[in-house]
Amino acid sequence: MRRRLRYLLILLLSLSIITLWWPVNDSDCNFDGLLASKTTKFQVQATKVIVQPWRGRHHVYGIFMIPDEYKQAPFFLVTVQGAGSYCSKQFGHKKNFDNIFAEPGTYLVRKFIRTRTVLRLMLQGFYFHLNDKQNWTLTFPQLKVGQHNS
Repeated sequence: MRRRLRYLLILLLSLSIITLWWPVNDSDCNFDGLLASKTTKFQVQATKVIVQPWRGRHHVYGIFMIPDEYKQAPFFLVTVQGAGSYCSKQFGHKKNFDNIFAEPGTYLVRKFIRTRTVLRLMLQGFYFHLNDKQNWTLTFPQLKVGQHNS
């Protein structure tokens, strides 16, 4: 009986270590070129940040207010200092998230961060760092002249 319990505890510990420290890069686009380029980029800080991983999936995210002209951008990059960068293709344009309303000429983007990544960072003492909206940056590549909606 004790032997089974010992094996079960080792299995659970191993699974938790794999879940929390396994590197995951499931980006929808290649952002290495964007980060390395010296071209002009549009960047904006988060308007609001929610960090509540104990509530499960989709409870760690930043809300960003973006000018309407960037609706046509093919992708964007979210960088959270200490957590890394995440690239996504745009879908949907909202005017309201969590009682944050888009100003005229803007729309809102909500970008989630993996719960396991946040749990790992919290165990390393980065909870308040993650909760600071100044540490969340959304970057768009420079728009070509034909992409502007003006």
